[in-house]
Amino acid sequence: MPSFESALSVLLLWAGLGYLFGSIPFGILLSRIFGLGDLRNIGSGNIGATNVLRTGNKLAAALTLVFDAAKGAAVLLLARSFAAEDAVQIAAFAAFVGHCYPVWLGFKGGKGVATFLGIMLALAWPVGLACCATWIVGAALTRMSSMSAILAASFSSIWLVLLGYGTALILTIILTILVFWRHSANIARIRAGTEPKIGQKG
Repeated sequence: MPSFESALSVLLLWAGLGYLFGSIPFGILLSRIFGLGDLRNIGSGNIGATNVLRTGNKLAAALTLVFDAAKGAAVLLLARSFAAEDAVQIAAFAAFVGHCYPVWLGFKGGKGVATFLGIMLALAWPVGLACCATWIVGAALTRMSSMSAILAASFSSIWLVLLGYGTALILTIILTILVFWRHSANIARIRAGTEPKIGQKG
């Protein structure tokens, strides 16, 4: 954990900016641009890339994935350019919360996987690449986006320590817990054997 050296006003500023960046609902916006309808009434009702993919539009799903990851990375890199590391991690945490609980959608947002990966890539790119690789391997083995996300989050702290970025360990653990929390219904379906596969329409 980095030492707290920034003034409270600075931390609050970056928390606010992080939340605003993270709360941009790219899945909703892109679904409307592509004429796919209201994403909240499609499939699982989630606003993330996995649910966009259920519409059958792979381009819209890919763009949602990229933009949801980019918003987490962008606010972290922006904070790193102007503030100390404590504000950087506050901004990253707030961006994740913003994606999961956006004020514009009644605090009903996505599950944060793409934003989590974007944050990890910007926080420490070797760790981010390791997390992305974990997600890909998980997807190849299980064909379940939720299981891949859980695996990527579970291994993130391990990659962080092994690759020498321990100052972000507390942030990563907190984000991992939130990923598990957001996937609690998925975990129940995985145990029941009813979790849908990647690309399966719902």
